[in-house]
Amino acid sequence: MSLLKTIDTHPSFAPRESGPLPERLISGNPAFKTWVQDVARGDMIRTGVWEATPGETRSVKGETFEFCHILSGIVELTPEGGEPVVYKAGDSFVMKPGFVGVWKTIETVRKIYVIVM
Repeated sequence: MSLLKTIDTHPSFAPRESGPLPERLISGNPAFKTWVQDVARGDMIRTGVWEATPGETRSVKGETFEFCHILSGIVELTPEGGEPVVYKAGDSFVMKPGFVGVWKTIETVRKIYVIVM
């Protein structure tokens, strides 16, 4: 097993397709695709590529830490009680444990993610 992992931003294997939990959907009909590319420490760390079509959902991180690097598209994140922040291709950000807010996909977004639970 290699301890070096290259993330393929355009994977050739089929993604897992899903959508938001009904209780988290705010508007639109977003569809999600996830290409999990690495799992470590018994599923406590996950890395891959995620894509979402336009829509608005409630984001609740709980105890999860998530690093995101936007490859394409535009999103607006509004932390609960905070001001909206727009991220586009080339931008990176972290949603720390306890983050609660609104994730609005303005233009279909594709990101690299690293999730630590």
